Parts: sequence; C-alpha cells; structure tokens
Amino acid sequence: MGLKALGVLLAWVASAWAQSWYPRHNITFGAGGASPRADLRPYFMTRPAVAISYGYRFARNFQLETGLDTVFGAAGIREYYESPLGLLRIRDFQFLVPVGGRAIVPVAGERFHFFGGGGVAWLRYSERIRQPLEYLRIECPVCNSRSGWAKYALSGLNVFMDRGRHFRTGVNVKVYRGHTEGDPFGAAPGVRTRDRWLQIFGELGLSF
Repeated sequence: MGLKALGVLLAWVASAWAQSWYPRHNITFGAGGASPRADLRPYFMTRPAVAISYGYRFARNFQLETGLDTVFGAAGIREYYESPLGLLRIRDFQFLVPVGGRAIVPVAGERFHFFGGGGVAWLRYSERIRQPLEYLRIECPVCNSRSGWAKYALSGLNVFMDRGRHFRTGVNVKVYRGHTEGDPFGAAPGVRTRDRWLQIFGELGLSF
C-alpha cells in the first residue's frame, strides 16, 4: 500500500512539473516577404526577406527578444563598381534590428501559442559589392547607405510539432513605423523619409 501511494505521488509530481514547465530559450528562423509603405512606396518594392531571432521567455506569458530581419534588394539597385579586379556588382540590402518583447497566450497544453508584442528597431539600408574572393575584402567607396529608428508591432501563431515542445512552426506578421535619412538610395532622394514596412514570415523554431 505504501508503494502504491508513493507511485501515485510521483506520478502527480511528474504531471504537475510537465504542466508547469515551458521552454525559456527560443531561436526562430523566418522567411517571407517585406512590403514598403509610406514615403518608401514610390521608390522601393516588395521583396523576399529572412529573419533570425532569439527570445528569452522569463515568464509563462512574457518573452524578451531581439533579432535581425534582412530584405533583399527592395531599392532595386543594380550598379557596378570598377575595381582593380574588374567590374563588381553593387546590390542593396535592408537590415532591420528589432529589440522588444511579446505577450504569449498558450493553449491546448502549450501546444499552440498566440502572441503579440512590439518594441523599437534600428533600420539600416546599405549598398554592398559582390566580393570576388573569400579571403580578400574590397571596400566600396561609391556605396550609399541610410539609417534611422522605428517602432514595431507583431502578432502571430506558433504550433509545437513534438510532445517535448522543442520544435515549432508558425506565422508572424510584423509592422515597422519609423524614419531613415542619409544618402540617396536607388530612386529615393537623400532626405529624411517616413518608412513603413509590412512583413509576413513563415517560421521554424527551436525551443529549450
């Protein structure tokens, strides 16, 4: 009788621990598209984008996070720089670095996560040349850049694919609202602009 009671107690403790446990560390990879808005709309175009982020879930319903979103060629720059090694192609990239947090609403025993949040972000648009050799870096004296700050908001859904809640997939919708200033960039003039971005990503994540 004592062994049965001990078994029931251990089973109850294991069940309670399983229900209270949740992954603290969350690494996410995303891919999708980014669409420019506001002052960028006449000069930039919707282009593919990827994202990587890390989040620390310090409480069951709250997470702090940062990451890097990269948009490929939204300004449509296709120029060339005549270097000592010949013509090198110049292309443009848009880098968005968010820092913020999210609120998480887990349902169905943590299998589904509805979330929403926001924060601030640093925006950097850069022209870069194709490097001809891996071990030799050539500077680009004609490449332009712009930078600035923004606020962002996000919402979406994650679904864990395994019982241990380590692997997940989902969708993330993110909106940036801010400004950049600096050099002329593609067709965009060299003045301060109101920048808006709408991003929709499919995501894969690792949690532990």
